[in-house]
Amino acid sequence: MKTSVIVQNLKCGGCSKTITNKLSEIENISDISIDIDEGKVSFNYLNSTDVLSVKNKLKTLGYPTIDDDNNIVSKAKSYVSCATGKFS
Repeated sequence: MKTSVIVQNLKCGGCSKTITNKLSEIENISDISIDIDEGKVSFNYLNSTDVLSVKNKLKTLGYPTIDDDNNIVSKAKSYVSCATGKFS
């Protein structure tokens, strides 16, 4: 099945690269695509727990969904994730 989530703090290709790399490590997640302009992360999954795993990983990386709180810690994590993506 395919779904999309809208995330906060998604700014550039560095962010996109980090998100793609980290989500591809999650079992049952495939065909990840990122739309930076819309802040959208799309992917294929097998069951609803896979979607929850993706949302949790995104939050850990500093890219909470629009339903989650976007506090200063999330924003700081996104800057680190962004930089990591740019240099890897």
